[in-house]
Amino acid sequence: MTKLSVNINKIATLRNARGGNVPNLLKTASDIESFGAQGITVHPRPDERHIRYQDTRDLASLVTTEFNVEGNPVRAFIDLVLEVRPAQVTLVPDAIDAITSNAGWDTIKHKAFLKEVISTFQENGIRTSIFTDPDPKMIEGAAETGTDRIELYTEGFAKLYDEGKPEIAVRPYSEAAKVAHSLELGINAGHDLSLANIKYFKEHVPHVLEVSIGHALICESLYLGLENVVSMYLHRLK
Repeated sequence: MTKLSVNINKIATLRNARGGNVPNLLKTASDIESFGAQGITVHPRPDERHIRYQDTRDLASLVTTEFNVEGNPVRAFIDLVLEVRPAQVTLVPDAIDAITSNAGWDTIKHKAFLKEVISTFQENGIRTSIFTDPDPKMIEGAAETGTDRIELYTEGFAKLYDEGKPEIAVRPYSEAAKVAHSLELGINAGHDLSLANIKYFKEHVPHVLEVSIGHALICESLYLGLENVVSMYLHRLK
């Protein structure tokens, strides 16, 4: 079964919009785990517009499943990850002012930098993953950095799937997963995966160990309820 890690950034966004502590981020994370999710993901950004650095610290002592911290490895982020020591760190090349992640790493251009950062995390017992596009050359470059896993950036899949082109949408991801597996890289996936497309993705992309889903899952929960939606994802990922 592919594991489900729930990104709770949008819960923090809702809390921050009003101030105070409603919804309670920590309780929500615990509830999501109790509903069956196998992980919690956060993506703290420098402006702390959703997940705050302190949230990450607080969650580190609370999460009992897999804790995954995503972000651009600037100095402050590196220091935070080394402090909280999550099970996994996912390196994402997002700009400071990016609304959301919008591209994978150029693992060839940034190989030396990534190799240094990954080595630091691995020396501290933290599994590493690199956000990548479904490009065999970038995946081969990722393998040369020494990373444990890649996370396939799936916006392209989701967009073409919504346009009624599922076979075209999934083909590069299926091929990318085969390349990654042949290079002994673990495979994660995330971005714009939803209840509508996750089953098709899971059935056609081999070797996926984990998906990280946030925006769609929280939006779907407004209509269907958080517990129901987590259960529905788990059912589709079996």
